[in-house]
This record gives sequence, structure tokens and C-alpha cells, in this order.
Amino acid sequence: MLDRLPVEIVKRIVTKIPDTDLIAVSKVDRVWWQEVRQEAYKRWKNYATTIGYVRALGKPFEKGNVDWITFEDVNDFYKRWIDHLTEDQLYIMEKMLRNGMVVDPQERETIEHALSEHRWGGDPWGLGVV
Repeated sequence: MLDRLPVEIVKRIVTKIPDTDLIAVSKVDRVWWQEVRQEAYKRWKNYATTIGYVRALGKPFEKGNVDWITFEDVNDFYKRWIDHLTEDQLYIMEKMLRNGMVVDPQERETIEHALSEHRWGGDPWGLGVV
């Protein structure tokens, strides 16, 4: 039945699916695969944009600008937020890679490098927050 839905409905459904289930529904048919791929790229970009935004928010909280207690609290929160966003972004990227959704060799290399860095406890984006 899912393979007979109009594309407009498929698009609306795909946007509501959580990250953890997104790639699984790409198996329905080619239309679902394409819509899931577009949504996954959109989420990947949104995570990257949000990470950049969070980094910009953290800039004013340097040791010289705030008292030590405030810095520690803000810095811990900042690190946890960045780590969470990074894990979500890497999850999407890895699932896309494993399901043949990444065709650009440079993107493939970026994903493989980021996943390798993350597995070894590194900082895949060079954020300096690990």
C-alpha cells in the first residue's frame, strides 16, 4: 500500500519520520528512496548549520570574558549539545553511506573520515570541544 501513495503524501510522511527510522522506509520503492535521500541531506545540512550556530553562541564564553564558575557551566552544556548534534549528524551520514545514498566521492571521503575520527574518540569537525 505504501508504494501506491502520491509523491506529495510521501514527502509529508518522510518529514515526520525520526532519524532512527528514516533510512528503513527508503526500502519501499524508488520514490520513497529518493524522498528519504532528499530528507536525509536536508537533516544533514540542518545539523551542520545548527552546529555552526552553537559554536557561534559559545564564542563569547571564553575564560577571559566570564567568571570561572559560569564558564564551566556554560562550557559543559555547550560540549554536551555539540556532542549530541554531532552524533545525530554522523548517524544520518553513516546510514546514507551504508545505503548507497552518497554518490559524490568527496562527500563519501568526508563521511568516512568523520566516522573514523568519531570512532577513535576524536573531534570529527575539528571543533575542539572533545
